[in-house]
Amino acid sequence: MTHPAGAPAAAIPWQRGVAWLLFLGPFFFLSYGFTNSLAAQWQVSASHVYEWERHIPFVPWTIVPYWSIDLLYGLSFLLCRSVQQADRHALRLLTAQLLSVACFLAFPLTFSFARPATDGLFGGLFDALAGFDQPYNQAPSLHISLLVIIWVRFAGVSQGLARLVVDLWAALIAASVLTTYQHHFIDLPTGALVGLLCLWLWPDDGPAPLAGARLTPSPERRRLALLYGLASVGCIALGIGIGGAGLWLCWPGLATALVALNYAFIGPAGFQKQAGRHSLASTALLLPYTLAARLNAWLWTRHRPQPDEIADGVWLGRLPDAATLRTGGFHGLVDLTAELPAPVGPWAYAGLPWLDLTPPTVSQLDAAARHIARLQPGGPVLVACALGYSRSASAVAAWLITTRRAASVDEAVAILQRARPRVVLGLAHRQALASLTPIAEISGGA
Repeated sequence: MTHPAGAPAAAIPWQRGVAWLLFLGPFFFLSYGFTNSLAAQWQVSASHVYEWERHIPFVPWTIVPYWSIDLLYGLSFLLCRSVQQADRHALRLLTAQLLSVACFLAFPLTFSFARPATDGLFGGLFDALAGFDQPYNQAPSLHISLLVIIWVRFAGVSQGLARLVVDLWAALIAASVLTTYQHHFIDLPTGALVGLLCLWLWPDDGPAPLAGARLTPSPERRRLALLYGLASVGCIALGIGIGGAGLWLCWPGLATALVALNYAFIGPAGFQKQAGRHSLASTALLLPYTLAARLNAWLWTRHRPQPDEIADGVWLGRLPDAATLRTGGFHGLVDLTAELPAPVGPWAYAGLPWLDLTPPTVSQLDAAARHIARLQPGGPVLVACALGYSRSASAVAAWLITTRRAASVDEAVAILQRARPRVVLGLAHRQALASLTPIAEISGGA
């Protein structure tokens, strides 16, 4: 964030951070201790351990980075630069605690290895840890969940050598949960998923994704939400049924569950795509879905990957890589995808995230037409979606109509299909296009 010359930088809201710490600290120990105590009363003996984990060495000195997260937990609030950022950071930590505690109660586990005796300084640190911690509260690792949240806060204000130190120390803390014999491996990825989910729920900027969640009136979106929801249930059930390495199927299960949530309630904002890039949390959580979307786009367009010029330097195609944009000499990119990251380069960029397989609204079409018209005088413009056959095609059709290059929806579709025969615009697309009004100030003439 930049400030006008002579203007003072925003003060660190340390009082807000202290207030949150006064609540979060006691809540952490009370809730964590409560679940530990219950697990001891229940005499929990279940554990989830892979055979290869028995080869992980016990490294006493790694208790130092393990303990260091407590210091970093408090210091992380000093890196918040606004009241909202401090509140969102605290809500991430609180949500991670609540989700983890719920999991500890729902499926309690215990650590199954015997920890070797340790003396000296490191032994004292282990003794202090044993004073309030027992071998329960395993999956998801709350240590890892909090680490993800705290690492993001430190990484966000670090660069160069400082960023390298932050990343290396975070990696050391992550490894320490195994080398101090506090957690089994399964606790790490599950803990990371919880931490990433908290980052997604409480972004630093903009509204929280669930704040404006409303059930969509669109039957197309509800149908797709149901399909993605069924895929999620199938992946998770299959992963749990297979067990072992099959548990990784829970990751695409979570990804499709979030996609279902976006289609049913949140909309494109749930993908958290800004300036062509997704947030860290969205990128990581939705990675299986994103890879599937990339594969699907390649399969559909592999025989015709190139874009096609529609009229007056406006091109239509799939979302390209940076090399394609450079080779084609494109001045601008209008990106209609919510699910795929856009290539980064010197070209002008307009991002209008639309949900795939759903017809656009009149306002979406109007906004897309205006962006195309704004960029078109500067040179060739590529209008793109995942395949270049529907979302981007309807946007170009809107531009043709609003700039009077086409006198009707039928004429606009005919122009598109002459250049790109596989363009698909259904009845809902045509009805929205028919409601557009030509706008004099963006017309360029045919």
